[in-house]
Amino acid sequence: MAVTDAENPLLVEITCGTLLQKLQEIWDEVGESDEERDNMLLQIEQECLDVYKRKVELAAKSRAELLQTLSDAKAELSSLASALGEKSFFGIPEKTTGTIKEQLSAIAPVLEQLWKQKDERVKEFSDVQSQIQKICGEIAGSLNNEAPIVDESDLSLKKLDDYQSQLQDLQKEKSDRLHRVLEFVSTVHDLCAVLDLDFLSTVTEVHPSLDDATGVQSKSISNDTLSRLANTVLTLKEDKKQRLKKLQELATQLIDLWNLMDTSEEERELFDHVTCNISASVDEVTDPGALALNLIEQAEVEVERLDQLKSSRMKEIAFKKQSELEEIYARAHIEINPEAARERIMTLIDSGNVEPTELLADMDSQIAKAKEESLSRKEILDRVEKWMSACEEESWLEDYNRDENRYSATRGAHLNLKRAEKARILVNKIPAMVDTLVAKTRAWEEDHGMSFSYDGVPLLAMLDEYAMLRQEREEEKRRLREQKKHQELQHTTDQDSAFGSRPSPARPASSKKTVVGPRANGGSNGTPNRRLSLNGARANAKEGKRDSLSRPAAPSNYVAITKEDSASHVSGADPVPVSP
Repeated sequence: MAVTDAENPLLVEITCGTLLQKLQEIWDEVGESDEERDNMLLQIEQECLDVYKRKVELAAKSRAELLQTLSDAKAELSSLASALGEKSFFGIPEKTTGTIKEQLSAIAPVLEQLWKQKDERVKEFSDVQSQIQKICGEIAGSLNNEAPIVDESDLSLKKLDDYQSQLQDLQKEKSDRLHRVLEFVSTVHDLCAVLDLDFLSTVTEVHPSLDDATGVQSKSISNDTLSRLANTVLTLKEDKKQRLKKLQELATQLIDLWNLMDTSEEERELFDHVTCNISASVDEVTDPGALALNLIEQAEVEVERLDQLKSSRMKEIAFKKQSELEEIYARAHIEINPEAARERIMTLIDSGNVEPTELLADMDSQIAKAKEESLSRKEILDRVEKWMSACEEESWLEDYNRDENRYSATRGAHLNLKRAEKARILVNKIPAMVDTLVAKTRAWEEDHGMSFSYDGVPLLAMLDEYAMLRQEREEEKRRLREQKKHQELQHTTDQDSAFGSRPSPARPASSKKTVVGPRANGGSNGTPNRRLSLNGARANAKEGKRDSLSRPAAPSNYVAITKEDSASHVSGADPVPVSP
């Protein structure tokens, strides 16, 4: 640093002395007075003082400026360190040593480094805040292209970490939203496929960025987009639900009409794509086009067509069911009036006062009831058939026993002999059959609170009539045996008195076969006569609806008679008919 004259007194003294000597010489030559010379010297001293003073003032000002610069540098250093979160940055002591310039020289590189670090930190904050601002704009649905304002008063790492943590949360939320958007779009695609709707127009109506051609990261994730996508999915699901409900109703109607009209399987297969989802839930219907409008329209047209055909085929179907009902009653030997039933069906269909489905449902109910009633009668009917078969064998056996040539060596005689042996065994079982049948019938009537009829005739009345006819036949047989014995005795007496022999009298011509059994008056096809005894029926009519338990049981002498019959069969005499 250069040394001034004021700072070097020796140099100033030499310089001033030389100049003063030169000035004295000039004054001497000029002849200046002492007063002038004193004034001049005073002026020179004053001017020197002014120069020194100005120099001092300049030096003081410079020092003040340096001190201010140092103070500002320290303040800036403190501010930067505080903003960057480095309050003890580089370990600068609170009290520094050395000159002002030395202190400034020491602070300058620190400041330069802090400024550089601040610029880097500001850039980091700006980048993070820009990303935050962008994602927030994507979520809000309004993009802001302005650069974010960075708060340079706080550029600490903690603040930066907060921003980065916020950015990570927003990125996660963006990822979640994007995932939700893609899920919604996929759901819309599936629903549009099932409903046969244009997926592209449906999804781009929500937001243009949802097009398949748009990149995944470019798709809108705003609240409005998510809300509209959710509403679109709800609308499509509701539409799917309504269409499925409509299709299931049509499928039900189709199946009912098919069942009603006995539609062939080939015709039904044409609408398998309609009926296959009749019991499916909304989530189970996923096939493309399964709920298309044209499919529903086709089903509606088919239902309408079948409705028009239904009326024309109702009589045929109703009469078919009536025939089934009559067949069930016929097998169960329950007497009905088929003509009146068919006339009633014709009247109901022609009047249109009843729905065909209701009519058929009522007939189905009658058929089910008839089947149930037939099932409850089956055991008794089976026993009745066995009893009737036994009675037929009994009648055949009587005819066989009356045949005087039954033991002749004719063709097939041995077969009749075997049949007769089996018939005698079966006839011996008739009393037990009748007793069991009476007990079963009475139990059935007690359980059902009604009389058990067989082709319109009370079964117990038939059994009672059979018992009475059998008793009458037994009495007739007994009378014939006594008459025969009397004739034989009379014949013997006549022979003894005449001392000669005469041929035995022939069997009285008036004695004819008495057929006893439920099929005694049956037709050629073996169908039993429904009116076995008019007297019995009239007697029942007089007694009214008497309780089945009050009916008389089968005669107690059935078994004894059966044993006698067995004895008579063994002895070769005519068998005694046995009551069932």
